[in-house]
Amino acid sequence: MNIVLMGPPGAGKGTKADVMARNLFVPHISTGDIFRANIKAGTELGQLANQYISKGDLVPDEVTLAMIKDRLAEDDCAKGFILDGLPRTIGQADALEAILAEQGKQLDKVVNIDVPEELLIARLCGRRVCRNCSQTYHLENNPPTEAGRCDECGGELYQRADDSEETIKNRLEVYRAQSEPLIAYYEQKGLLLSINGNQTINNVLMDIGKGLGQNW
Repeated sequence: MNIVLMGPPGAGKGTKADVMARNLFVPHISTGDIFRANIKAGTELGQLANQYISKGDLVPDEVTLAMIKDRLAEDDCAKGFILDGLPRTIGQADALEAILAEQGKQLDKVVNIDVPEELLIARLCGRRVCRNCSQTYHLENNPPTEAGRCDECGGELYQRADDSEETIKNRLEVYRAQSEPLIAYYEQKGLLLSINGNQTINNVLMDIGKGLGQNW
């Protein structure tokens, strides 16, 4: 089953994609992981992407899509995949469709996790990360045993710059402007599955399973 997973920052796409991937026996593919893997391996595309990332610039679509194309052609994607982080725009969606057609594939479903903006802000503002081991906590939903200290290694917890309220609101505005048109785009194609993300993780996953015709 070939799936694109959509949702705004703070919707918990990564966590849900991991569970979905295990249940469907397909890889969870995130653009961030692809960038890191290519940069670590020193591939030509990775070196090119790193030139932009190291300057704080966005990686051009043609580089990102070339990496995606290579990844989707790997053997573990033969029975499907869950793509998280792309497409973000209509242009990328068109390019993804062309890549899949070239590989004899097509999307089966686009899962959109819908979460109210005020809840997203609360979720992201409360996130804390360990400076040493990168373990993630949340002040309300998953607090550390000792305030400001990581349970795993005792390292200092900090709030990432992109988790400040001002930055979060800007990220959400960018998402709404760039990615929300994709909802109508995929709805017109009959591929969209919208899920209420304002409920427990288990209930969200159950709703996704039902929408995909899976009993997990």
